[in-house]
Amino acid sequence: MSNSAAENTRTLVIERTFAHSPEKLWRALTESSLVAEWLLKNDFEPIVGRKFRFHSQPMPQWDGAIDCEVLVVDPLKQLSYSWNALGLESVVLFTLIPAEGGTHLRMEHSGFRPDQQQAYGGAKYGWQNFLNNLERVLHGGVK
Repeated sequence: MSNSAAENTRTLVIERTFAHSPEKLWRALTESSLVAEWLLKNDFEPIVGRKFRFHSQPMPQWDGAIDCEVLVVDPLKQLSYSWNALGLESVVLFTLIPAEGGTHLRMEHSGFRPDQQQAYGGAKYGWQNFLNNLERVLHGGVK
């Protein structure tokens, strides 16, 4: 991607502090069965280069598959993967920062082109819901 193309993309950033340890949050972000509880069904493994899929609700003209590849695994600090579906080629990055009484999570979803305003709006709505689900999963007893 040329620099001009990268400069024309938007990044969605959502930050939230969870009253849970980085270890607990990391498990919720990297264990496939836990990820399925708060995000989407998947065949994820936290191994750089691993290709995997998230499975969303199928819709007309779309089978619900989100093709991904693990880009960064820095335990307890950063996790990143590509997120490719419906013409959107993007990257999700989670950064964990220890905070008093828990962990600050910064989620960045980057790569939205100017003609993908609807996808950006959908991601903004979707990630808020996903992170609310993550909070519920964490409170529900992730060890």
